[in-house]
Amino acid sequence: MAMHILGDWGSTRLRLWLVNQGEVEERADGPGIGALQQSPAATLGTIMAPWLATGRVQRIVLCGMAGARGALHEAGYVDCPAGVDDWRSGAAHTMFGSVALRIGAGLACRSAAGVADVMRGEETQMFGAIALDAALSQGRHRIILPGTHSKWIELADGRITGFRTFPTGELFALLQRSSLLAPPRTGASQAQAENTGFAAGIARAQDGSGLLGKLFEARAGQLRDGRSPEWAEGFVSGLIIGSEVNEMLRINSPHGAVTIIGDPRLAARYEAALNGSGVQGQRGDGDGCVLAGLRLLDADD
Repeated sequence: MAMHILGDWGSTRLRLWLVNQGEVEERADGPGIGALQQSPAATLGTIMAPWLATGRVQRIVLCGMAGARGALHEAGYVDCPAGVDDWRSGAAHTMFGSVALRIGAGLACRSAAGVADVMRGEETQMFGAIALDAALSQGRHRIILPGTHSKWIELADGRITGFRTFPTGELFALLQRSSLLAPPRTGASQAQAENTGFAAGIARAQDGSGLLGKLFEARAGQLRDGRSPEWAEGFVSGLIIGSEVNEMLRINSPHGAVTIIGDPRLAARYEAALNGSGVQGQRGDGDGCVLAGLRLLDADD
């Protein structure tokens, strides 16, 4: 009986699902494209080896950074506005050994000022979300996909009309290794201190006076106010997420709830930032949405 492998390969992690007759039988995880110790093809082959050895895998379907230039196999970009059929038609087709390989295209758009923006992987989650929730195929909606490069997506009648990217997750990872944050200590109060710091960071972001000067408050707070490293880390997270949210809300305030699709912990933080600005947030299942989107890409009709 033929099997398909579906996968989302991002900058920070790889998720693979072995699907048999439409049902997920197994899952495997691996490193993101940005953390490979060997070539993308070698990494993927090692992780998939037990599945490929059965001789029953008929097709591999991937999205995300697998299609980036210099990665596994380049897949182009589809220009917005784009619906699911536009996106599916832009997929790249090649072979992985003796198995057919399909890689989803990214999406590209330009702002009203003509500034270019791109995404890879988030479009799969987005079209998967539409497939799971028919309400998203009608009317206008705003969706946040938080992560290494957070995306704010505009939907109109099921088509992605445009989006804006914030490198919030990447910035936070860099700041964790900076002089602003001392190495975190362990202890029972670690989570509580981080949550308290996060709330303080969200509150500091509310006045909209800028981000750079406030970042140093994480350092000064540890030196002069007895703040813990855990509090400082939470503060920086709240400050940059809150600044991202406030910037987008100033540009175009939504008329209804904003849907957040992604890792549950990160989605909860964005929901808190939205609520702090008086906007309702509602969460979607990140893994469920990307798997639904990959199923659309896998379909032959």
